[in-house]
Formats: sequence, C-alpha cells, structure tokens
Amino acid sequence: MLRIHFTDADLARTRVAAAPDPLWEICTSLHRFQSRQGRWAYADWHRTARAQLHATGFVRTLRTLLLPLVPRAAYFPDFLTPPESAGGLDAGLEAILATPKHRVMEEVGILAHTSGAPSWAPRLTEPGFREDLVKAMRTYHDTVIAPHHDVIQARIEAERSACARAVLDDGVEGILRNLGAPVLQWRRPVLHTVYPEDRDLRLDGRGLLLVPSYFCWGNPVTFGDTAHDPVLIYALNHEPHPATLKEEFSSGASLAALLGRTRAAVLRAAAVGATTGELARAVGVSAPSASQHARALRDAGLVTSRRNAASVLHTLTPLGAALLRANRRRGSNEGAQR
Repeated sequence: MLRIHFTDADLARTRVAAAPDPLWEICTSLHRFQSRQGRWAYADWHRTARAQLHATGFVRTLRTLLLPLVPRAAYFPDFLTPPESAGGLDAGLEAILATPKHRVMEEVGILAHTSGAPSWAPRLTEPGFREDLVKAMRTYHDTVIAPHHDVIQARIEAERSACARAVLDDGVEGILRNLGAPVLQWRRPVLHTVYPEDRDLRLDGRGLLLVPSYFCWGNPVTFGDTAHDPVLIYALNHEPHPATLKEEFSSGASLAALLGRTRAAVLRAAAVGATTGELARAVGVSAPSASQHARALRDAGLVTSRRNAASVLHTLTPLGAALLRANRRRGSNEGAQR
C-alpha cells in the first residue's frame, strides 16, 4: 500500500499533466509485454506492436536491453523517467544522457537488490552504452507509441476534461475522489493506493503532479526516490473489449448516423466535453433525446462517455475530432472559394 499524505498547501499545488509523458509511456508500455493483465484493453495495440517490432528486427533489442531494465516489479531506475520528459521525447532522452554516473550506479544497485539487474547494467555509466540505450528507446517509441499518439492524446484530454469538472464541482479533492476506486481511495488527508510495497510519501507542500497514462494498468507508479518532485502515474479507464466495439460497428452503426443536423450539433458540443444535460441545452432537445444521440455517436466511434459522479461526461474520440477538423477545413476552403 502507498499512502500519499497531503497538506492544504499540497492540495493547492496538485495539477494534472497536459499531455502524455513519452518516457513514462515507454516504460508502462514495456510492462504490457510482461503481463496478460488488462490485455483486452490493449489487444489491437499489442498485436500491431508485435508485428512492427518483428518487421523492423527490433525484438532482440527489446528482449535483451529494454525489458530487463524496466521490469514489471516494485522498482525500475528513476533516471529512465526524468521530469524533463514532460517537455517531450527529445528533452527526456537528453536528460537520461546527462544523468550523473553516480546516480546511475546507485539506481542500478537498487534494481539489482529489488528486482534483479541484468549483468550489463553497470555499463550504463559509460556514455557510449547509454547512448545505445537512448537510441533504442527512441526507436521503440517511434515504432510502437508514436503511431498511436492521436488516440493517446485524445484520452488524456478527455481525462483532463473530467478532472476540470471535478475541480469546479468539488475542488481538487473531487479529482482525488474519482481517480479510480478501488485501486485509489481518497480519505482526507491521505490518498491510498495499491502498491507493490508498503510506503508513505509525504508531499510536504510540494504538491503532486498527476500524470494519466494510456499504458499504465492496475496500480499507479511513482518515483522510488522521494527527493524528486512528486508525481503519480495512474491508469486511464479503458473502453470495452475491442471485440465488443467490432460488434457495434458491424451492427449497422456508421457515420451515416451523423447526417442529421441535430447529431452534428451534439458532436460539436462534445468537442469541449459536455454532460448529457449540457448537450441537451446546447442543442435544444430533451435530456433523453440528447442521451440517444450521444449513444449513436458513441456507437459510431465518435465520442466516448465516462461517468463522473452523478453525471455522464461525453468527449470526442480521435475519430470524432478528426471529423470535426475535416469539416472545419472544408468549410474554410468553401469560404475562401466564395
């Protein structure tokens, strides 16, 4: 169990990351290759990722370099997920290269004592060997994560919309209460979460950066070293089993359902995140009618719906966002021609 202790100052400084952290996504996606838990949520990704890794000849590097260094266990080295990666992949990889040798050696030692480190791990203090690691991480990211960027970003934006509404309704504690029971439970002033080891994390006025992660599954993850600025990587709620989605698409739901004016208006209203009641008011229909239109858009893969306290929040999927962008571009082009 991990217990994160908040003060009032910590609640005031708690925030939600605006974008997926590329290095955390690398590490948590590596965990997806090491467990069948939650495999249904990543079935399509897992299949395409394995195919791409085999096609590019990267499987050996994955098995001998990346997976041993990032075990799905109580610990993997903190220097692999530096705070700088919030600024993007390049910044994060540069920070890995710049990590002092003594810190690399210390964290490799922790890995050896907790999960077991590969025999070559001490060579990570060598600049050339660490450059090889960074090159492998970049190749892995470009091969299996970058192609899914739009999907991942859309899910993060939907999560932020839900968090923003929770803050408006109940303050920051509204976020903490809705992070994902039963794995995460807020009992003021402590956030309790399932964790591989028993520990306490005292924020001491530093606040907490909440980082929603597409590839994180089950218990959240944080730094092993409590001296770092506190972060908590936590799992998003995933959609139903992909087989269920395929059944919905084959049942006749399609983009043809969007040809009506009302559903197009509902789709536009969902662009900034809206509850069923807000959709109804924006479009000028009853709440049951708005719910029906939202269901049709959800069946077509254009919106996703998530219960937030007593309300249901509707946000766009990547496909829905792409459709709106294409529609706006078409309208702009027509205006220019006129």
